[in-house]
Amino acid sequence: MDPTAHHTPAGPGGAAQRDLTRTAISATAHCLTGCAIGEVLGVVIGTALGWSDAATIALAIALAFFFGYALTLRGVVRSGLSLAAALPIAFAADTLSITVMEVVDNLVLVLVPGAMDAGVASWLFWGSLAFALAVAFVVTLPVNRWLIARGKGHAVVHRLHASH
Repeated sequence: MDPTAHHTPAGPGGAAQRDLTRTAISATAHCLTGCAIGEVLGVVIGTALGWSDAATIALAIALAFFFGYALTLRGVVRSGLSLAAALPIAFAADTLSITVMEVVDNLVLVLVPGAMDAGVASWLFWGSLAFALAVAFVVTLPVNRWLIARGKGHAVVHRLHASH
């Protein structure tokens, strides 16, 4: 008997579960990319300008949503839809994922002692930000998997790409 057999789902359901997990990882990585661009930019700007934690986090969140939606919009518009038709798809695909990622990411940043006050030249700042994004990825992955399994979230975008 294969000692790893209990770790690998058997039959067609196992392949479907692996595909679902791969799709969720891809969707979460996509979300992380947009969030990270916005988060890093917002935290760097706010920290460099000496803004309060609240103002810095607000800017980071706004930019994370902007870049998260922008990345999805780019792909959806490339598939042939107009911007007006692509907007609701991007909102449906990304809103919950970005929200979860941003709540977790910023909560971790605030909870790491000194991270928000460390400054952009500090290893504490960058290490905390990387750690916060990694934790946000891990927490957001099951959310995206759950959405995709129900035909929501990035499943909408994947269906669109498959039909074009």
